[in-house]
Amino acid sequence: MKTKSIVHHLAQLTFSLLAVVFLLFSVGCETNKTHFNQNPSLPAKDSKDIVLREADVLKVMFPGTVNLDTIQSIRRDGKITLPLVGEVAAAGKTPSDFEKELIDLYKDQLVSSKQISVTVQSSSFPVFITGAVQKPGKILSDHPITVLEAIMESGGFDPRANMKAVRIIRAQDKQTKTYTVNLKGIMTGSPIDIFYLQPSDIVVVPTKITWF
Repeated sequence: MKTKSIVHHLAQLTFSLLAVVFLLFSVGCETNKTHFNQNPSLPAKDSKDIVLREADVLKVMFPGTVNLDTIQSIRRDGKITLPLVGEVAAAGKTPSDFEKELIDLYKDQLVSSKQISVTVQSSSFPVFITGAVQKPGKILSDHPITVLEAIMESGGFDPRANMKAVRIIRAQDKQTKTYTVNLKGIMTGSPIDIFYLQPSDIVVVPTKITWF
């Protein structure tokens, strides 16, 4: 009778241990999945909450005064030029906020309709590539782009490049944050880090340390 009790106790203990192992495995899988989904990406471009930026192409429509309709690209200084009112700062504002500002600027010209519509026809954003690449400088992208794709847009790696420690410098919350990705696997077909860039990110490709 005592032996049966011991066997029953051991069976319950084994079952409990297996349950704990299964739970830890499940949590680990969920953690990895969450981490993967946290890769930085761009916001949807059709959102009214997006912020206008350099190189965005805007369509400004005046329903009651169609002769004022215009299509403008936001210049590097963040401004566009509009009929009658001249230069207006657009970068850094949401489309809805910009609409309200324009309605106020054009209030004397808007007779039959007190409405102005601002839509983003196309949107591109700058990222900056420096270090051991063939063509360092600024590139513009109109779609979500990874750090590897941005480097390829810059002509690819220089032979001196240290692909294991590519850095991304990002302005965030009034300070800079630095991320490091390993891209060396592209030379051997091994998995590499997938990291999406955000507007005005700076990609730094370091050179290998050479001992003389």
